[in-house]
Amino acid sequence: MVEQFAGKWTLVNSEKFDDYMKAVGVNFATRQIGNLAKPNVEFSMGDDGFITLKSVTTFKTTEFKFKLNEESDEETPDGRTTKTTVTLEDGRLVQKQAWDGKTTRIEREIEDGKLIAKCYMDDVVAVRTYEKAA
Repeated sequence: MVEQFAGKWTLVNSEKFDDYMKAVGVNFATRQIGNLAKPNVEFSMGDDGFITLKSVTTFKTTEFKFKLNEESDEETPDGRTTKTTVTLEDGRLVQKQAWDGKTTRIEREIEDGKLIAKCYMDDVVAVRTYEKAA
């Protein structure tokens, strides 16, 4: 099931992402950059069981390697260090990040050939839509 996420994806639409970053606690300057950034996201699967999630923008490139159902340390693009667990639930990759007593959840799924990422923090939900890169 994870294989459907493999490949490069380009951001084509973003809704309420500034609200989400604000809820997570991202400062104004970093949010401005985050709102301008149009990340390319790349999922790759290693033979060792690790999945790599790479996010590339003109501002910054981050890479997060993880195994499903195992807690890992993650350095987020906005500079948070989180304890992150990624699970596969009903065909969705569910990424839970915990830091400083807070938690957020990012659910990614494939709909009509697009990668839909829903970011949840408290009562804020941001939706980011990616198309498969050629």
